[in-house]
Amino acid sequence: MSSALGGSDGPLDAERRLALSYVPAARRAALATLWRLDATLGGLLAGGSQAMVTQIKLAWWREALQALDRTAPPAEPLLQAVAHALLPAGLSGATLAEMTEGWEILLTSEAINEEDLAAYARQRGGVLFRCSGILLGQPAGAEVERAGQAWALVDLARRSGVVEEGEQAIAAARLRIDDLFARRWPSALRPLGMLAALARRDAERGIGGLERQGAPARMLAMARHRLTGT
Repeated sequence: MSSALGGSDGPLDAERRLALSYVPAARRAALATLWRLDATLGGLLAGGSQAMVTQIKLAWWREALQALDRTAPPAEPLLQAVAHALLPAGLSGATLAEMTEGWEILLTSEAINEEDLAAYARQRGGVLFRCSGILLGQPAGAEVERAGQAWALVDLARRSGVVEEGEQAIAAARLRIDDLFARRWPSALRPLGMLAALARRDAERGIGGLERQGAPARMLAMARHRLTGT
């Protein structure tokens, strides 16, 4: 991808922390581990390393996650947390490794196109929300996966340093978000719906109207969705 990427290098942003605060205590640690994995993978692209070095790091994570299905985790804290919290909950290392492939698309695409955006959205956001639904005790259907795709595309728009690429990502998000709030989200999935509500808000405002993450109006929108499911 031609633009410089910025963003989280591991710790969760204020919006994901707020969503987590509404997750039942018994499920919160597992979901936090999954989201930290996504943030850590994104941080590899934001670290300013050469593309080749970053690609090697993503390949290491992909292989390490896949290996969790066969062997004990190495002495890496996040991988150990994944093995202890996510695999017993029904997720596989192979499935989690798909997220690395989504991130890698941004690294290997010189000029991002619709096909790249669709693959990134599916392998990062779709997988992330599908796995999140499993951890929340309510496996997500196609609509929730589509919400994850929209959320990931808006997140990409925020990370991109090139306006045209950000506009492409926002346009792709709009195609996925329009009908996702036609009915109330079930209570168990509303932590994901809170993030999807922000993706809808960002898609409506466009690349020039994006608010800073954690802004009071955004936190209010999340709380409103938690109460109403719309």
